[in-house]
Amino acid sequence: MVNLVYLSARDKYKIEREDKAGKGFVDFIFYPRTPGCTGIILELKTDHKPEEALRQIKEKEYALKFAGKLAELPEHNGHILAVGISYDRKTKEHSCMVEELTLSS
Repeated sequence: MVNLVYLSARDKYKIEREDKAGKGFVDFIFYPRTPGCTGIILELKTDHKPEEALRQIKEKEYALKFAGKLAELPEHNGHILAVGISYDRKTKEHSCMVEELTLSS
């Protein structure tokens, strides 16, 4: 599933994997190539709920990766979606939650 997302998004996004962001390492971060388009933070979990993935995105402040470096213009000033995807090994089912984030000033 992740490979399908990656292949369909690579023309519209610069995609980084296991990238340092905020207070940790984000699984996937999608930087839009077109200004004003939606940025995406994707966190994957196994045997945990997707809410836990969203909580990790917020607690570790992964969205700061879109803010750019100090004294520079922000790299992204559009919408950011936090996407938490979980996989249950026992039931073989996926769950997903999406939440819109804002950058703190």
